[in-house]
Amino acid sequence: MDDGAARRHSRTILPLTSFVGRRQTLAKLETEVRSCRLVSVTGPGGVGKTRTALTAAERVPFSGGARVVELASVTHPSQVASTVATALGVPDQSNRDTADRIVDYLADTETVLLLDNCEHVLDAAAKLVLRLLDALPGLRILTTSREPLGIRGERVHLLTPLAVPDASDACGTSTLDHVPAVKLLIDRARDVLPAFAVTAENRGAIVALCRRLDGLPLAIELAAVRLRSLSVSQVVQRLDRRFTLLAGTDPSADPRQRSLRALIDWSHDLCGPDERLLWQRMAVFPAPVGLETVEQVCGFGDLDGERLFDALDGLVGKSVVVAERQGERVRYRQFVTLREYGAELLEAAGEEELLRQRHRDHFADRACLCVRRWCGPDQADDLARLRADHPNLLTALAWSAETPGEAAAGARLASLLRYHWIAGGFLSDGRRWLERLLPLLEPGTADRGEALWTTAWVALIQGDRPAAQSYLDECAEIADALGSQSLQGHVRLWRALLNLFAGDLDASERFYREAIEIHGVTGDTGLVLTASFQLAMAQAYAGRPEDALATCSGVVERASAVGERWNRAYAHWASAISHLHLGQVTEARTAIIAAMRIEQDFRDGVCTALCTEISSWVAASAGQLVDAAALEGVAASVWSRLGTSLRAFGPHATADGRRHSRRVEEQLGPKAAAIRHDYAQVTLADAVKIGLDLVVRQSGKAVSPRSADTSAAVPSTSGAPLTPREAEIAALIARGRTNKAIAAELTISPRTVDGHVERILRKLDCASRAQIASWVTAANARPPV
Repeated sequence: MDDGAARRHSRTILPLTSFVGRRQTLAKLETEVRSCRLVSVTGPGGVGKTRTALTAAERVPFSGGARVVELASVTHPSQVASTVATALGVPDQSNRDTADRIVDYLADTETVLLLDNCEHVLDAAAKLVLRLLDALPGLRILTTSREPLGIRGERVHLLTPLAVPDASDACGTSTLDHVPAVKLLIDRARDVLPAFAVTAENRGAIVALCRRLDGLPLAIELAAVRLRSLSVSQVVQRLDRRFTLLAGTDPSADPRQRSLRALIDWSHDLCGPDERLLWQRMAVFPAPVGLETVEQVCGFGDLDGERLFDALDGLVGKSVVVAERQGERVRYRQFVTLREYGAELLEAAGEEELLRQRHRDHFADRACLCVRRWCGPDQADDLARLRADHPNLLTALAWSAETPGEAAAGARLASLLRYHWIAGGFLSDGRRWLERLLPLLEPGTADRGEALWTTAWVALIQGDRPAAQSYLDECAEIADALGSQSLQGHVRLWRALLNLFAGDLDASERFYREAIEIHGVTGDTGLVLTASFQLAMAQAYAGRPEDALATCSGVVERASAVGERWNRAYAHWASAISHLHLGQVTEARTAIIAAMRIEQDFRDGVCTALCTEISSWVAASAGQLVDAAALEGVAASVWSRLGTSLRAFGPHATADGRRHSRRVEEQLGPKAAAIRHDYAQVTLADAVKIGLDLVVRQSGKAVSPRSADTSAAVPSTSGAPLTPREAEIAALIARGRTNKAIAAELTISPRTVDGHVERILRKLDCASRAQIASWVTAANARPPV
């Protein structure tokens, strides 16, 4: 057979569809193939390994070209070498070893050899690859597999799914064509529906479809085929039956690629017994979890000890489980499709109820630990862990509410998550689940009492005082009937807050002192500190700011002694209010800086919103009205995300806010509303960074190294900062990028960039892009403030 015929024999059929996305991936993979002799493209089934590897191989300009060998049909390891030889067209005219004949055939050539689908013959493929690389210096080998070959010199390229739109894109106005998953869906849908496009009517469904399919190309392509007879919304509604819905009939496709189930069956067949067992058990996790959680929930019976870790390592290697790294922390997750497959297996094995119970109890233990050591140095870390596990917490609560006999345990979990709901910023979720579980509890029990005061606290922060009053009245009856000092202390504490928010300062102060006494007797220092900083609020608004400052000083001192920071941050916040009432602007600014620096670690939405409000008041009092308006916008954004507002904190706080806001509007006029609008979509994390940067700059003090490193705002000469995104876009403008180029680089729509540029021009009082560039240059030359 001549070389041309052999090459035609070894190539796959030319693709009939376009290659969508992966521009950066292809560039990186091409570079890796040029610099490394062995590159293995790994990833889950359906992620597009074959197509991506083939496209990259064709782009490498080796004189021998790209030769492709498909190994999916190989049924025994002994067939690997002969399959490669046959695909390459190696003459079979001697009794010599097959690998030797391949070496001779490829000698003196520069060739890229793509071995496709190696996962089921890893050992044999690895031996052949080593033999060929040792003998052929001009050879580059590219493999695709669910897991690496595991041999020396191998460069592993993990191929991830296509990027999907953000959930917020469902309500946007851009075309979404720049999002790879959406672009693929549109491209394939037009094969069966030429007029298909993103519209206002189907936009939300398109976003939901791409997100629920995890951006897996095969799943998206199979879903696109269904659009010949279904709308996008109808496909989304049927995704619970995805394994039958997403089945194709393309006769040219590999049999494994004709349906999602066939593809995943193949992955399952490649797993060992322990890996299969862990796969199905991990189906209880709807979101990434840490190793400790996997061990505690799934590590029993046949998966005890090291066997579980070995199985987890195997699933990561086979791309069934994804290991997500953030510094030294690793969390593990499954794609939705693989998890649903595992859930079917878990139900069939009869282990679902046991795993669900272990899942719930594990997170109850974690929440209990958070409460038990709340008054200490672990607060921020415990909150961060619970925040990361929020989807798992909601799943555990849902199962408890829906399963007979599990409501009491679910309500206990919901009550123990008190700080997660309040400090973690999940007010609506907390109240929804507490109120769903409350009717399922036996009346008069301690569990019901705990759930009642927790629900009352959440309702108070949301501004629903009548509901809080009702919950506290019933809790008081239970506390007295059981003679529970702890419940009685909670009733006093949250009645104090209820009266504070209702404007009855005398009653509030009386209840606070009773709560402090009771919780002092029971030894709950954390609640003593909470009652004390809230007492300071009542004192400040009762016209006794000096008393409030003394109370806050006591909280800070006592909290500092045990490493507690959450109550300490609120004490600094209450101090800032008191200093403002005394006309001490500089001291108020110092106090609020102390509070917001703590918030860098806590990300407590309520405290962040309150601190940003006070920062605005401080700026207005100091005559820095542009900053004051910006901070008002930041605070409004955070309040909106929390689902509450400053009004929930009573008439006195509301009056303070209105007074300072009026001053801003009187001085700035319509400009105040425009500035507030610019910050209407600030995230919680950016709120802390922007607020701290502004208030520190106002103080004229040097920013601490930590604050300088994390600051997201760029100070302007006019006092109006740019948001992080605006600063990024301004820097790109300074480098000569067009709006279209910026959109491509940041993966956002050109229309969004246009809006950002308009705001940058307005904020910096610039008339041209050149002036923006000059401002960036000057800002970079200035020393940090």
